[in-house]
Amino acid sequence: MNDFVYTPTAEQPRVIHADHEILVVDKPAGLLSVPGKGEDKADCLIERLRGAFPEILLVHRLDMDTSGVMIFGLTPHAQRHLGLQFENRQTKKHYLARLWGHLAPKEGRVDLPLIVDWPNRPKQHVNFETGKPAQTDWRVLRHDPDGTTRVRLTPLTGRSHQLRVHMRELGHAILGDPLYAEGPGRDFPRLMLHAESLRIRHPDGGAHMTFTAPCPF
Repeated sequence: MNDFVYTPTAEQPRVIHADHEILVVDKPAGLLSVPGKGEDKADCLIERLRGAFPEILLVHRLDMDTSGVMIFGLTPHAQRHLGLQFENRQTKKHYLARLWGHLAPKEGRVDLPLIVDWPNRPKQHVNFETGKPAQTDWRVLRHDPDGTTRVRLTPLTGRSHQLRVHMRELGHAILGDPLYAEGPGRDFPRLMLHAESLRIRHPDGGAHMTFTAPCPF
């Protein structure tokens, strides 16, 4: 997308939880998680939070167009601890999405390996020879009168654009997706994908904690 112009949202992140080890926020759609290449992409979530939390450390990312729960470390120990949880698939993530069309059956799993589509980066695509394993569980919440479907998505792996490509491969792209949706499915004010909840073990003591952010669409 060489013609892409970054116009970050004026909406500010909302702090969900902060303590001596971790910071959890509700990221608005339309904001990079970290700086992109070039001064025009310097405005991002981590930089907006750095003023109040100068010790902030990156653990994971959300796509620019995705909203919802995102966690940061506030100490090197917390960053390492949380990073290992993500790497070892010990976290539990749920997303809400609106899809084009009437998805059936009620629930299922997508198991399709993904890798970057190099000539068309940042797009990803399915490749059974060189792709990395990727699995996503879905559950239909409701079918709306406008011919769209609301779903809860649970990624079992954390590949780039995983939910977006997997839903497209089902034939039901996420509404408003500038990369993978086609036709009327693109004509929405934002990507209809929201990180609804994240369950982790606290780096200090290991207690399980679940953080949620209300869906804005």
